[in-house]
Order: sequence, then structure tokens, then C-alpha cells
Amino acid sequence: MASQSHSHSLSYAGCNFLRQRLVLATLSGRAVKIRKIRAKDDNPGLRDFEANFIRLIDKITNGSRIEINQTGTTLYYQPGLLYGGSLEHDCSPNRSIGYYLESLLCLAPFMKHSLRIVLRGVTNDQVDPSVDILKATALPLLKRFGIDGEELELKIIRRGMPPKGGGEVVFVCPVKKAVKPVQFTDPGKIKRIRGVAYSVRVSPQIANRIVDSARSILNKFLPDIYIYTDHMKGTSSGKSPGFGLSLVAETTNGAFLSAELASNPQGDGVAVLPEDLGTNCAKLLLEEIYRGGCVDSTNQSLVLLLMTLGQQDVSKVLLGTLSPYTIEFLRHLRSYFQVMFKIETKPSNEERKGGEKILMTCVGIGFSNLSKTVK
Repeated sequence: MASQSHSHSLSYAGCNFLRQRLVLATLSGRAVKIRKIRAKDDNPGLRDFEANFIRLIDKITNGSRIEINQTGTTLYYQPGLLYGGSLEHDCSPNRSIGYYLESLLCLAPFMKHSLRIVLRGVTNDQVDPSVDILKATALPLLKRFGIDGEELELKIIRRGMPPKGGGEVVFVCPVKKAVKPVQFTDPGKIKRIRGVAYSVRVSPQIANRIVDSARSILNKFLPDIYIYTDHMKGTSSGKSPGFGLSLVAETTNGAFLSAELASNPQGDGVAVLPEDLGTNCAKLLLEEIYRGGCVDSTNQSLVLLLMTLGQQDVSKVLLGTLSPYTIEFLRHLRSYFQVMFKIETKPSNEERKGGEKILMTCVGIGFSNLSKTVK
């Protein structure tokens, strides 16, 4: 790592995009300093879930230096080596496990030892991508880049709904020396829709009501729809009641587009009718299909990161409209890895092809896993 130690550290202000900055710092080996984290707030400094995230980064790396000032408004992070191994982590119940998992998906393939981690906390909430969605969309994406094998899996052992959580998932990912470049520019047509309607600590009938209402909309478009109902009982149902639906549309060329909704947490806001939740989620899926592209909006930053880290060859991916989070991620990729993407808008000339698409092209930096050189 000595070659990278001379590269100057990056400095940012504000609490936004904390995960992006720490993940890219870890991969590029560059130190990062973040100042003015909620400095003007009544309750200044890092939030509980952010401190928890920093602890997780500390667990999966070896020799990281993390300094936080008294008020928690300044953070200095000097990354160590990605170590991996077999770990356990209790996530903060304020955010779902998806918040932590999104970053682990970026880092896991580049560890020294293959990662096997048990995460406990909230599996489905209204803010972050749920574990179901990441399992259905992010794992096939990793496989496209050659990160596959028997080990790659994400298993939900217990479900946990907010506010108390109590869920548990196991994420296992093999290590790879390098990432394949990818040409993925034609998503094809939607061929099937799969989904999971889950309910915990409420009547099992609710899941069926969600399925019926979601199907009533989706059946107008295609016949191949199968929504599983997942009613967990006893200890595997976590500590709080709730229900929700996650839907994934698969295209003929193996692109996955997803949408999801969860009920309001217990004692928070008005109760949601299962029927409304089902129809709204189906409409969200149709909206995501309209946006289109080969990767849905939750995984845009993951696919761009893997393209950047690929071998020194051209990667192309067709995306739907870029989310603000992704746009900021592109800026971060430029400052950490000096990678610029060629961005071309493709207006949809054909009818029934949805909104305008964006073709992202870049040349990988040839990132190789430092720990895997001796094999």
C-alpha cells in the first residue's frame, strides 16, 4: 500500500454521501476527511446509524485509522486493507440492513478472505432498499461482472420490521482477483414478474390481499406473474408487526427492474390498507419499467463502480434516468479514481420503449485485488 500512501487525502464538508466516500476511500486506499457533519444542527455530529456504519467498515478492514472529534462533526478515515472473513454485525435499527448491505456489495469481492457476515436489524423499511430487492437485483448484477460461484448468496433467516427490528440475514461473497468488463446495452423486453408479499406479526391473510391487488394491475400486461407469500411465524418474525411487497420484473436479456413498498412502522402515521399497498407497488414497478435501462435505479451506483474497477477495457451499460445519488457518485468516482464516463442520451424513438435512456461508457482502471496477487 506504500505506493498509494503519497496520494493526498480528500476533504469534504457535510453529512451527505458518507457511505460513498468511505467505500471509495477504502477501495482507492486514499484517506478522507469530512468536516462540518451537521454542525449547525440542534443535535450535531454523526448519527447513530452512521457511527454504526463506520464500525462495520472497521470490522471488515485491517489497520484502518478512524478519528472522530468530540462533537462528532469531523471524521478522518485512513483506510486499511480489506480483510473479510467470518463476521457478525448488529445494524442500527434506525436504518435497514439494506443501508449496510449496499456498501458491502461494493467491497465484498475485493477482500483478502471471502466474506461471510451475519447482519442483524431491520430487513424491510420505507427508506432503504430491502434485502429482498438486493437479493433479486444486485446479486445477478455481480454475476454479470464475473463475481459468482457457489458461495455468492444472501439469505433471510428472520424478518425484522421497524421500529424494533429483530431481523437477521447472512451474506456470503467469494473474492475475485479482477472484474470483467461488461457490454450490457440492450435490456430486451419484460418476460416475467416475480415478487414476495411478506407479513410478520399480522394476519397471514394480509399477504394474500396484497397479492390480489397487485395482480389486478399487472395481469393486464403479461400473464407470467408469480408473487410468493411469505408469512414468518414465531421467533423468525422479528419484534415489530408489519407487511410489504417487493416486485421484480425480469427481461429477456436478464436485466432486473424492481419496486417495493412497506407498511408504516407501528405507532407511526396512519395504517396502510394492504390493497392500496399492492396497487401502489405495482404502479411503482410500472414506473421503474418506464424508466427502463439494464439496471434499475437502486443499483446504478453499484454497476458504475464495477465498470470503473473493471480490467482496462471498455464497459458499456444502458441506464434509465440517473438519480441524484448516482450523479454525485459519478463526481466521487472522478475524484477518487480519475475516471470519467462518456454519457450519451438515447431518446426513445420507438413507441413503448419508455423514457429516455442514457448510455454510460468508461474504460476500467484495471483494479486488482491486492490481497490475491499470490495465488
